[in-house]
Amino acid sequence: MARAPLLQLSGISLTFGGDPVFDGLSLAVQEGDRIALVGRNGSGKSTLMKVMAGIVEPDRGLRATAPGTRVGYMEQDPDLSGFATLGDYASATLPMGEEYRVAMAAEGLGFDPDRDTARASGGERRRAALARLMAEAPDLMLLDEPTNHLDIAAIEWLESQLSETRSAFVLISHDRAVLRNLTRATLWIDRSEVRRQDRGFQNFEAWREQVWDDEDAARHKLDQKIKVEAKWAVEGISARRKRNMGRVRALQDLRDERRNQIRRQGTAALAMESGPTSGKRVILAQGVSKSFGDRAIVRSLDLTVQRGDRLALVGPNGAGKTTLVKLLLGQIAPDAGTVTHGTNLEVAVLDQTRSALDPEMTLWDSLSSDPELKAGRSDQVMVRGTPKHVVAYLKDFLFQESQARAPVKSLSGGEKARLLLARIMAKPSNLLILDEPTNDLDIETLDLLQEVLDDYDGTVILVSHDRDFLDRVATLTIAMEGDGQATAYAGGWTDMMAQRGGESLGHRTEAVATPRPAEAPAPKPAAPAATPAPRRNGLSFTEKHRLDSLPAEIDRLTAEIGKIGALLADPDLFTREPVKFHKATTMMAERQAALDAAEEEWLLLAERAEG
Repeated sequence: MARAPLLQLSGISLTFGGDPVFDGLSLAVQEGDRIALVGRNGSGKSTLMKVMAGIVEPDRGLRATAPGTRVGYMEQDPDLSGFATLGDYASATLPMGEEYRVAMAAEGLGFDPDRDTARASGGERRRAALARLMAEAPDLMLLDEPTNHLDIAAIEWLESQLSETRSAFVLISHDRAVLRNLTRATLWIDRSEVRRQDRGFQNFEAWREQVWDDEDAARHKLDQKIKVEAKWAVEGISARRKRNMGRVRALQDLRDERRNQIRRQGTAALAMESGPTSGKRVILAQGVSKSFGDRAIVRSLDLTVQRGDRLALVGPNGAGKTTLVKLLLGQIAPDAGTVTHGTNLEVAVLDQTRSALDPEMTLWDSLSSDPELKAGRSDQVMVRGTPKHVVAYLKDFLFQESQARAPVKSLSGGEKARLLLARIMAKPSNLLILDEPTNDLDIETLDLLQEVLDDYDGTVILVSHDRDFLDRVATLTIAMEGDGQATAYAGGWTDMMAQRGGESLGHRTEAVATPRPAEAPAPKPAAPAATPAPRRNGLSFTEKHRLDSLPAEIDRLTAEIGKIGALLADPDLFTREPVKFHKATTMMAERQAALDAAEEEWLLLAERAEG
């Protein structure tokens, strides 16, 4: 006998501000489902998840859960009022004696459960909400952007927990690597319609393109049919006095059908223009050291940033990545050493706190009040040297005209990121600072941002925990271990890990105590650290997970090498675009080295698994 779904939505309709978000939506989540929920910013992903959690009531339709099913939802902005510490909040729903579950999650996620809630940052509050959900271990977990504000070590911990959980889950994330590694089905919200494919996110882009190709073919076929019928209608009137009224009505029906088809929303018009060419050497750091009290950020760092570099900074939260950026920009002084800038630098900055945006300002004023964007008229902004109407420029970044006078605080996280990109990309620059740019951006906008960075003639310094984005963009990666050590590696995240032999980044900068459950026996005297117990196939869990993920990585690298090879096959590329030619040549060598390393690693792990 088939089991009832954990969660069933039937005929759900919901309208916000007069606009339908969903109409007649039906879907089910079964036991064991691992679902990626994807869609553009503003398409209703978070709203749908709140309907699934029972937090938002639909206008019509039914939400039902199987008897005894526990549904847990990770709040993006949890209410911690009434709780003294983050640990008190995270363990509030647990039975007595199981508080240790929160301590285990806190250690994996990297936050202090004893931290006062009044002093906790937004990222710490979100990690506490995630720890609460993981500790509860409900039958169905609803996770809305759980990787935001997590460092890579915490993301990998979360991946391992979700890969082993018996709970079903629905996951919203901008992190392609997380979605590829964890999901087995995909829910896609597109123009208020929710489609499902029972395949993981790794198949999503091919599925999306096929759906769109089929729509285009059907639209073209309908246009041709309308054209033929319209021609008949005109010629038929002149050829005979009595019309075939049934055929005329059919033509009108075809036109109505065509008019009612919902066109796909265009992509954001992301584009950047480099300012005056900077000197070949952009930043030279010599013997730079910086500490705050007993905590070292960097020690004796030597670094040269050349024009055109894509420099990525990675490491645990609190390792000092943003501080290093400020050191390199000269915004703070080093304790020792020197930082020298090259000539003609014009810097544009996207910071992770989105502090450049005033939440009370309207979108219109956020652009028009920027002194660097003033165009002489209050309804225009200067976009890379050319005046453009404020509303027209906002539309380039997928904002509706009705949003122009709305306050910034009404925007979603992804929309705020797009507004910041609009401000940055209106100004010529030759040094671009991106501090956590991928937070809240949808996948299509991330693809466009990557393409823009590929064509940008200036220099990029990037801080990110998004492994896939690092692989796509970075040509040089600095690993910050959290103890003052900063090591440079050629290439992106995968390249760095290959060069480190898979060794993870340094210890966390904030030690988190893990209390034992009350019934646990007294600790034994310290003994040498033991390696993880191997699985029956001779591999640890981490190695097994790595073995499973390597084929997809090898496929990705092979596809990238193919694309770069096709670009280099253009015989005129060198003379026409020498900068792009050199970038492509460098990327080809880096990807080939990464592919060789990945294939060698796969062979080694496969041999050990067979042994």
